[in-house]
Amino acid sequence: MRARLVFALAWLCAVPGAMAQDTRKSGFDYMSRDSQAMQMDDLANPGMLSVLDGESLWNAPAGSSQKSCASCHGDGTVSMKGVAARYPAFDEASGKPIDLVGRIDQCRRERQQAPGLAREGHDSLALTTYIGLQSRGMPVSPPDDARLTPFRADGKALYTRRMGQLNFSCAQCHDEHAGGHVGASPIPQAHPTGYPIYRLEWQSMGSLQRRLRNCMAGTRAEPFAYAAPEFIDLELFLAARAAGMKVETPGVRP
Repeated sequence: MRARLVFALAWLCAVPGAMAQDTRKSGFDYMSRDSQAMQMDDLANPGMLSVLDGESLWNAPAGSSQKSCASCHGDGTVSMKGVAARYPAFDEASGKPIDLVGRIDQCRRERQQAPGLAREGHDSLALTTYIGLQSRGMPVSPPDDARLTPFRADGKALYTRRMGQLNFSCAQCHDEHAGGHVGASPIPQAHPTGYPIYRLEWQSMGSLQRRLRNCMAGTRAEPFAYAAPEFIDLELFLAARAAGMKVETPGVRP
């Protein structure tokens, strides 16, 4: 049975040549014209509703300190420009990489004395989408920090590791079969340029980790928990792989 499942998935995937650095494409390039138009028009992009919610949260006092994000960081459209493009980054306190959600959560707990953010919760997605928008059009710029090297290497190992009952790796689909299809769905190159995204299938916003969990479930693997170190390492590698590509947040995907 397992062999038949592997064969069926492989048969559904067209096999173009291996991806080269100068032929990288965003998931945007694989979408229909209607979906592309939706992303490009801020009045039609449903992710902009999350941006508006994030702006409200940015300016609203939170926690017992009654501080807002703006009280420390000022105008988010200025102070947050380019920030999302640089995450994940190294966290001095833990000695490990931290993603943007983790940094926002850390800031709220320590400076605003507010409850932690629930991963994939409304406030988490809204704030990261608002901050992400401020980097739109800027290049993905992973930190040049040697302390991140071993974690990025772990992320690469995860990307190329076969897993799940179908025994597939991320690389097999998104490098070897990029541009092909699984059923009617195109296989993108898996560059994290638009997150958080509004996914039409979900009818809601979602983080990169939500998408990674979907992929793992698709290979019949046990998904890592949200905020698991494995996901942060994988995000580090994916950011390096997409270095120089433009941030699109908030992206729209099928």
